[in-house]
Amino acid sequence: MKKQYLHLSAYPCDDCAAPVIAGTLAVRENEISKETDIRPVGAICLACGHRQSTATAPARIRHLLPIEWVPAAAIKASELTTAIVEALKRPGLH
Repeated sequence: MKKQYLHLSAYPCDDCAAPVIAGTLAVRENEISKETDIRPVGAICLACGHRQSTATAPARIRHLLPIEWVPAAAIKASELTTAIVEALKRPGLH
């Protein structure tokens, strides 16, 4: 019974010190197995939009609990890409 989990973490932005949210997706074969197929999904500062992929020392990374993430099979990849592009075009993100 494979399950996919979303991992989120937060750390301060180097540019403005606001929170940067970073995410990864991982797969578990069962409840007690080690996670495999770990893929980064990106990181972005919530205030200035800076895409800072890692925290710089001495910043403390705060990890949130993993969330089971069920992929939306009904959404086509092209529709998802269009939605992401439209969201990034909104004013105030850059």
